[in-house]
Amino acid sequence: MKDKRAFFEKFRALILLVVFIVIISILRPNFLSSTNLLNVLRQTSINAIIAAGMTFVILTGGIDLSVGSILAFSAALGAFTLVQGYNFIIAVAVSLAIGMISGLFNGVIITKGKAQPFIATLVTMTLLKGLTLVFTQGRPISILQASGLEPYRSIGAGQILGIPTPVYIMAIIFIVCFYVLNNTKTGRYIYAIGGNEEASKLSGINTDKIKIKAYVINGLLAALAGIILTARLVSAQPNAGDGYELDAIAAVVLGGTSLVGGTGTILGTIFGALIIGILNNALNLMDVSSYYQMVVRAIVILVAVLLDRKTN
Repeated sequence: MKDKRAFFEKFRALILLVVFIVIISILRPNFLSSTNLLNVLRQTSINAIIAAGMTFVILTGGIDLSVGSILAFSAALGAFTLVQGYNFIIAVAVSLAIGMISGLFNGVIITKGKAQPFIATLVTMTLLKGLTLVFTQGRPISILQASGLEPYRSIGAGQILGIPTPVYIMAIIFIVCFYVLNNTKTGRYIYAIGGNEEASKLSGINTDKIKIKAYVINGLLAALAGIILTARLVSAQPNAGDGYELDAIAAVVLGGTSLVGGTGTILGTIFGALIIGILNNALNLMDVSSYYQMVVRAIVILVAVLLDRKTN
């Protein structure tokens, strides 16, 4: 019995993913078409990239509710930079810099200000959402007339060998995150802090520095997701990031990462993100109302939290 439970805990995300695919394939045979599968991967890429960053934070025992607002604010400033005639590389750099600064802000408040991650990131979420609305005046920033549109747009809407560019970016991000968490001191320290922060301090680990790194990485990846979304939509929407924090947290927890920290894998997170992406796609294929989709997503998040509580 214990062996079965341990097996389920280890491969929970993969098992759920396979079950989802089988059920949806029976209900909607067109789900397995190459066009639809590529569409699922394209749509999943944004949440998956955010979830990758969220994995670092949750592994330390923290949480970040501000990723959606970081996405929207960094995307708006990046789009504005592009519209002003600057090179698309500068626009991308501006967005990524804003994401890292936002993550740094969160990390410093939590570590130096001794604020609870939930409260600190809730404040940042509200602050950046307000700044985004003020900056954009509540209106989208279109990049259709920008001189650097085509190379920028290829980030979110381009294809390489028939596969969407965001899918490649997602794959690269997960490979890098996997390496960092499994083959570097930072990765080992992140797991150690999540397992027992006091013991980590006593062993000489600079826990504040590692936590700040985790939040900076999270902010960086949220901004990258914002760039992809803006490039795909050809505009920066002031409410672009709404709800992404919940989907990212659900993906991480469905992937087997414990909300109390110290346990989880980046591989599990990609499976969790695919579950969320496939669920959204299936609901669209079945013409389920967007209102009911919100209910279903809420149930999935609840299930993810209950699974986490049961296994910890």
